[in-house]
Order: sequence, then structure tokens, then C-alpha cells
Amino acid sequence: MAIPVLMPRQGQSVESCILGQWYKSVGEEVSEGDILFSYETDKASFEEEAKESGVLLATFFEEGDEIPVLANVAVIGKAGESFDEFAPGNEVTQESEEKETEEEAPKVIEFEMEESGSGSRIRISPLAKNMAESMGVDISTLKGSGPRGRIIARDIEEASKTTTPEPAVNTETKAKPAPVAAAPSKPAVVLESGSDFEVKSIPNIRKLIANAMHQSLQNSAQLTHHMSADARQIMKLRKKFKKEYSEGTIKQNVTINDLVCFAVIRALEKFPQANTHYLGDKMKWFKKVHLGLAVDTDRGLMVPAVQNADDLSITGLSYQLQQVATQSRAGSINPDLLSPEAASFTVSNLGNYGVEMFTPVINLPQTAILGVCTIIPRPKEIEEGVYGFVPMMGLSLTYDHQALDGGEATLFLAEIKNQIETLSL
Repeated sequence: MAIPVLMPRQGQSVESCILGQWYKSVGEEVSEGDILFSYETDKASFEEEAKESGVLLATFFEEGDEIPVLANVAVIGKAGESFDEFAPGNEVTQESEEKETEEEAPKVIEFEMEESGSGSRIRISPLAKNMAESMGVDISTLKGSGPRGRIIARDIEEASKTTTPEPAVNTETKAKPAPVAAAPSKPAVVLESGSDFEVKSIPNIRKLIANAMHQSLQNSAQLTHHMSADARQIMKLRKKFKKEYSEGTIKQNVTINDLVCFAVIRALEKFPQANTHYLGDKMKWFKKVHLGLAVDTDRGLMVPAVQNADDLSITGLSYQLQQVATQSRAGSINPDLLSPEAASFTVSNLGNYGVEMFTPVINLPQTAILGVCTIIPRPKEIEEGVYGFVPMMGLSLTYDHQALDGGEATLFLAEIKNQIETLSL
């Protein structure tokens, strides 16, 4: 019996996806688990696997087409079978298949690992495999909760809560998990060329980013305040956590950015007016901090959110920030977490690039965004009449003047500075 291939729903907010690339051609044999095509939402890319073996009887869309979720994209069956009833406009909806598609986690390539001595195979997603290796979780004892019994990220998270920490290891020699690659981007098309130039098409994600940036500047009154924070305390904490991580006392390598984000959360709790969405004639005040993190990826800028970040310890926050950044770069992030509405406040850190000052653009409808700059030595009075060079971190707060007054924004930025300088963990 011929089986339709549906465009998966990746997140409740996603209504359509862009077809990226076909990996199989009509008439070609397909085995269960083969990658059929890649597709992308507004900011993340995925790969769809065949759920049945057979022949690819038909494809109904071309690369680059925008396709509604749960629409029939192709048909797999036996050679010569009829597939007309599955063509767009003639679809036969199968409720069970729709339900399965809606409930599946973002699609990534799945590993099948043979368990030593038993001959049995373990189905596990790449993300879960990487997490298990870094967190010391024995996957052979786990029962997967994903499709077809696959072990997925939440299974590793649950197992890690009862896992005894691994003894200290040499982090230089320990095998590193293989990276998970996102679906390849379609090459740009040359639209026009001359002796000294080429006009190329831009990818869908760049169009969306460009439109979002333009809309942000067009629809808000943005102003940026700059301030510097003494970074000695936060650098001291970073050194402490780095030592504990190398000794195996903690499993998470807490970074400077993690500590800054932790300080920002504490400041937002004291200044809830900055933890808001400006909606024109009203404002949405959040009781929890949903922290957005700007992540640079090969496909463009993404801003995933860590939900309920104020409930997390510093190691828990560090882990969650690492996960959303890794998933964004791998193309396996839940698109719902990339929606501007998913975060209540955003942090953009360009310190690693040596940027001393910049003006971040607000991710509307959020009220503000913090830019974190590099740490540089600057003269400061250490005691009365005595000056020395102190490591100072640049902070750039862009806020919507429609939602916050300058005095409120200044006090909020000063509180972030205070939290960074006095952070105690």
C-alpha cells in the first residue's frame, strides 16, 4: 500500500516550511531511515527520514517551495502503485500519521549502536548521544521515550539526575563526541553578473533576519546606554568553576557568559519593568525570566530562549545555555524557542570577538536587550589617591524608550553592573 510522506510540524507556531533539498529521486529505492529531504522553518533546518521502505513513487513540490505543515510532500510504495489520491488537493488524511508527526521531536540523524556482547542495537539521537557522553550517562540501561523507542535528550536529562558524577578525567585526551551537522544550505543562485560583480540570491533565513531587524528599528524608539563593570569578581568565579570542572567536582564548564547571564537574571528580578513585552497600548509583564541568547550559526543569527531561567542554578543555567546554542548550530532547535515572543529579555555577547562597544537591536516585542563586550584593562581608583589598571567589561543596554524611561533603564543597567561586581556563588 502506498504511504504519503508528510511535511512535519516543528513546533506549534510553525504553519509552513521551506523545502531545502531532495536526497532521493522519483523511482529510486528507499529504505526505512534513509534521508528523503531537508527543510527549514524560519530559523532552523531539519532532515526528514523515510518511515517505510519502498520506491519513491512521486514528489509534489520542488526545492525552495513553501509547504504547509502536514501536507503530502511525496509518496512511497511499490513500483507501479497508484498515488493520485495523495496529490495536493486529493489528500486522504490519516489521523494516526498526523498525530505521530506532530509529536515527534525535531528530526535529526539517528545513531544505531550495537551493545557490546549482546548483539542488540540502541536507537539514540545524536544530541542525546553527545549529552550522554558529556554527562556520564550509561545509555544501555535506558528506555527511550522517542519515536520507535529512540533515546532522546529528555531521557538523558532525567537519567542524569540520578547519575553519580564521573571521576576526574584528563579533558585534553578524553574522546570528544562527533558534531551534529545541520542540513546543508542550498547554494546561492547567480541572478546577474558582470566583469567585476555577481548578483546572488539570498537564503530565506537572511530575508527573515533582515526583515526582523528593519521592523525592529521602524517600530520602536531605541536608545542605547553604555556602562562598564569591574570584571575581577566574575573572573575569579570563572577560575573557581574551571578548576572544579577539571577536577570532576562539577560536570558543567561554567563560562564568563553564563555568569553574566546569571547576573542579568538577578537584575531582572529587581527591575521587572525590563522583563516585559511592549505591545503598543499595553505591556506584558512576565512573572518568570525567559532568557534569550543570541547565537551565531552558519545559517545566520538565532536567538533561542531558555524558559524559566530564574529557576536554575548557575550550573543548570550553563547547561541549558549550552544546549540551546548547540541545538541552534546543529539545526535541531525547537522552532517555538526561536520565536521572539518566547523570551522576555535577550543577551548578546560579542566579547569573544574583541568588540569593545556596540549597539544591539531589540528582538521585538521585547522591551530591551543587553550587549556584552570584551574585557579590557582600564585605569580605576583602587583606594583614595591610588590608581591601577583593572579588567573592565563593557555593557550596552538598548531599550525601547516607549516602554522604559531613561532613568529606569540607567538604574537597571547599574544593577546589572552591581550584580556582576558582587556576584557570590
